[in-house]
Amino acid sequence: MRNKIPVAWLQLARQKLRFLVALAGIAFVAVLMFMQIGFQDALYASATQVQKNLEGDLFLISSQYKSLTSNQSFPRIRLYQALGFDDVESVNSLYVQFAKLKNPINGRKFPIYVLGFDPAKSVFKLPEVNQNLNLLKRPNVVLFDRGSRPEFGPIAEKFVQNEPVSIEIFGYNSLVGYRVKIAGLFKLGPSFGVDGNLMISYSTFIKVFLDRSPEYIDIGLLTLKPGADPQKVLAMLSAHLPKDVKVLTRKGFIDFEKNYWSVRTPIGFIFNLMVIMGFIVGVVVVYQILYSNISSHLAEYATLKAMGFKNKYLLGVVFKQAFILAILGYIPGIFISIFLYDLAKNATKLPVLMSYDKALIILFATLLMCLTSAFLSTNKLRVVDPAEIF
Repeated sequence: MRNKIPVAWLQLARQKLRFLVALAGIAFVAVLMFMQIGFQDALYASATQVQKNLEGDLFLISSQYKSLTSNQSFPRIRLYQALGFDDVESVNSLYVQFAKLKNPINGRKFPIYVLGFDPAKSVFKLPEVNQNLNLLKRPNVVLFDRGSRPEFGPIAEKFVQNEPVSIEIFGYNSLVGYRVKIAGLFKLGPSFGVDGNLMISYSTFIKVFLDRSPEYIDIGLLTLKPGADPQKVLAMLSAHLPKDVKVLTRKGFIDFEKNYWSVRTPIGFIFNLMVIMGFIVGVVVVYQILYSNISSHLAEYATLKAMGFKNKYLLGVVFKQAFILAILGYIPGIFISIFLYDLAKNATKLPVLMSYDKALIILFATLLMCLTSAFLSTNKLRVVDPAEIF
């Protein structure tokens, strides 16, 4: 029965402590890669939540647009010019800008993202927002993002308990606050650039931001007539509208935002670099493990070679060891990562979520890492001469 047990497993299991240390090292590298890719996906998912939840088929943004959190307005007349095209059924506008919200408990001010629109028509796909559109038509009424970070105070908790909640918000350059009443909640969540969100009517928006003109908007939403081809309409609008605006599909809008965070910001570069560095560290760790194992069993390998076993068989033993280490190291790595994902999600309010895609990507990366290390560590085995050993 013992002869049926693979030699690769027998070698690894012979020194149990070394084997466990090796698995711990691989699990650590797997966790490292999981966390890097998890935060990277959370960055992109959170940064594009607004774009994903906007109503519309095409979107107008300023030609100077960099990201949603940077103010780049354009004339609202561009919307009406777009409405003049036959395939455009309706248009709507969105105002966005940072304000400061005064924590009602401790009086400290924290940046909050404000989204203003005309509540006469649905602008978002969020049911909680659409159910409260009539409330937003009232003056000085806002909706608060219950997914916001805790520094704004227990606003959502007090509202759920049916306590009247009013807050003071400040235009970013204003020393005088504007008092508004919380009329409802919604869930959008923070991102790497935003800690919380408020939704208000555009009339209230203009009262909060005295330096903003209603004639300049930040995002234009275009709804096309049934049967219209978005790509054809996009090409037509791009050709005829002034060059101070860009026309994007929803996917193009999302990809534009992702590209900004991944290419044009240091944090995107750092995440990409850390994933690569984690992989390289893993290759080095597994290489040391396998090389040490080969060195300690070099006499046995030389004996097998003297008995007529070819290099192919000996190399196969090492690659099987790499495969075993990858699988057994990956298993605790994914379970630890699931726990850490939940911990990070609760602490940051970011969408740090495990998915099948992440699990498969890191499984493949772990296997590739271990097999690469196996290939690098077998140089000594290929040239081993039984006569030199004995």
